[in-house]
Amino acid sequence: MSIQLFFLAYAAVFTAEIVGDKLLYTTGVLATRYRTVPMMSGIVLAFMAKMAVAVAIGQAISTLPPLLIAAITLANATWIAWLLWPQHVTRNEAEPHHSTSEATVVSFASVFFTEWGDIGQVTAATLAAQMDAPVVVWFAAVAAMMTKAGVAATIGVEIRAWLARSASHRVLVYGGVMLMLVVGIVSAVETLNGGR
Repeated sequence: MSIQLFFLAYAAVFTAEIVGDKLLYTTGVLATRYRTVPMMSGIVLAFMAKMAVAVAIGQAISTLPPLLIAAITLANATWIAWLLWPQHVTRNEAEPHHSTSEATVVSFASVFFTEWGDIGQVTAATLAAQMDAPVVVWFAAVAAMMTKAGVAATIGVEIRAWLARSASHRVLVYGGVMLMLVVGIVSAVETLNGGR
């Protein structure tokens, strides 16, 4: 594996993704709800799968109909918000314990089913086609995405600790639900307006 090629692809995907991407918010919300290891496990699996698709089918993902991408993104954000919604509004204020599998599945779905054909995927697809090194580009793209998710998760964990001292569990849950819905709506509108 060419180290120069790896760092070139890493820098290109990271730069493309870090500028104005909503995944930072999604990861931050997940980090306020779930433990870090299962959450990041789901996210890394999603990144691996999404970038494998990007590298495998190249530019074709950028031609997906915007309405389809917007609908999938909005449906996924709504599903995640529903999962975050409290099942029993009257339960005690103690922080709930979520299973590892729940955290992993919700985190995977939050990332995998949103923003198809986004700038990170298109960048990875283009680099794989140009450089004729799909495995190197795949590794670099996943590493770039994990760097971004790691930053967001770290911030989210810090916010979770601060919020746990400052607000009730109920307020946190409703805030997370509302943020997921807003992120979904903004993502869908941007997709329909060609701002992918």
